[in-house]
Amino acid sequence: MLLAYVSSLSLEDADAQLLALVVAIRAARGGIGNITGQDLRSLRLADAEAAVTAVGALGWQGQERLLGDDLVTPVAVRVPDLADRPERRLPFGKVMRSRVSGWASRTVSAKPVKKTSTAARLAALYLAAHWPVDEYATLPRNMPEGCRAAVPELLAKGFVLELEGDRYLLGESVRHLSGMRPLPVIAPRPLEEVRPQSWDEWKAGVSVALRRHVAAVEGCPECALSTARVSEAFMRKAVPAQFDEKVRAACAAWEVRYPEQGPVAADFAAAFRVAHGHGPSVKQLCKGLGWGKMSRDLRIFVVRRLIADGWLTNTDPVPWTLRPGRAAQAASAAPAPAAGRSR
Repeated sequence: MLLAYVSSLSLEDADAQLLALVVAIRAARGGIGNITGQDLRSLRLADAEAAVTAVGALGWQGQERLLGDDLVTPVAVRVPDLADRPERRLPFGKVMRSRVSGWASRTVSAKPVKKTSTAARLAALYLAAHWPVDEYATLPRNMPEGCRAAVPELLAKGFVLELEGDRYLLGESVRHLSGMRPLPVIAPRPLEEVRPQSWDEWKAGVSVALRRHVAAVEGCPECALSTARVSEAFMRKAVPAQFDEKVRAACAAWEVRYPEQGPVAADFAAAFRVAHGHGPSVKQLCKGLGWGKMSRDLRIFVVRRLIADGWLTNTDPVPWTLRPGRAAQAASAAPAPAAGRSR
């Protein structure tokens, strides 16, 4: 329930989501959570100031004082959505709230995840909370997409022992963190009532911004993509990609053959967006830059490297959203070197 509440918040960055989770745990009973600057520092966020700002945009109050020099005085953060209700939205008793808080702290500080990214540590909470002891579990539906993409990082660190598609098994050293309780048995719907969602139904259920992006791709005269191709790409369930040593070796060979491709890829993505009204797909980017014959896994791995290096960014897992990243923006904003004076 608590993780589902955090997933429902209008937060896209893992730093902000993890901060919101900690505050929500502490505010679950009365709508006000006490947190110190040291607590914030212990979360090891990549950009704590941005996370505090993002939480403030939700209407939460008081968290800006966490950015001061005082690390020990508790700061009362008010969460209106939890405070301004006749009944508690998160019905935790005092003991339960304390237990959940302790479980969250132990999970994000577990040895396999202690030095991972914020998204991976947040993903660890979702996976541990939804894992039934000694059984395979399915990746939680309400897990943020950034966390879903970080699951391979947990696999590499041993927090996840096995990952096959969207099914996972926790590592033996962290199984004591499992928070899954038996679920009530729900009778399945009759087969005749189950039918796949249509393309029009899917579009009707997404945000206005996403529908606008879909229309740009579907109606792009430059790409001229079929409706079937576009609908399949947007409706496909995101599955964390796994890369073996063969793919990593192929990437190393690619880097030797095509060095310093970050600025080139950023320029291509920017020009593509101007011409098409949307970003290129991974395949369109690789083909457009003439990188030769590449397997699908290699294309994905190469582009993820460029994203990690800041040359590209995207709105994962939404397709056709590649665009220049922070490194490219910083490079374009840097002043040109001054010309030497002639004598």
